[in-house]
Amino acid sequence: MSSKLSKWIVVPAAVLWFGSVALGQDTSSSGSSTQASGTTKSTQKQPTIAERKENQQDRIANGVKSGQLTAGETSNLESKEAAINGETRADRAANGGKLTPAEKQQINQQQNQVSKQIYQDKHNANTAHYGNNAVGQRRENQQDRIAQGIKSGQLTAGETAKLENQQKGINQQVKADRAANGGKLTQSEKKQINKEQNAASKNIYNKKHNANTQAGTKK
Repeated sequence: MSSKLSKWIVVPAAVLWFGSVALGQDTSSSGSSTQASGTTKSTQKQPTIAERKENQQDRIANGVKSGQLTAGETSNLESKEAAINGETRADRAANGGKLTPAEKQQINQQQNQVSKQIYQDKHNANTAHYGNNAVGQRRENQQDRIAQGIKSGQLTAGETAKLENQQKGINQQVKADRAANGGKLTQSEKKQINKEQNAASKNIYNKKHNANTQAGTKK
């Protein structure tokens, strides 16, 4: 009888012991998971100044290629990017190549404003229209080349602004000529516009193949 009683006492004790071990392991596992999760959140990187600049340029390039950004809008955006880039260079030069926390905050605020404007310009009613004619096709080709140059880093923000100002001038001339001739271009007007686009095309090539590239561009 005492032998049977001792067995009944030992079995629950063993069950209780194994249960405690299992519970301890689950708690430890849960704690590790929580800790790992916390580590992931704490080590999540915020984009650097250079990464934000690259992202903005990609968005502008996509807008140029899709026609969502007109030449005038692109020129305005790139002028602002060029100003931010110039400020960043000046700040770094004044601080041994580094930016202070206050300077980083200021640049991020400026990039936030440009980011908002890129979105607004890409989603407003203005789009770049290219007709199904020789003049329209050349305009589209020039914009594609500029967009590719922005995306590859071959064109700086300042260079892009100048190229887009040139395109904007040609587009305004085409618009005025068509308005004066019932929506059409005369042969002499077409010749003049092609001459201007030839000059713009050469300008695009020269700026894409000079020594200037966007900082941080991967070769």
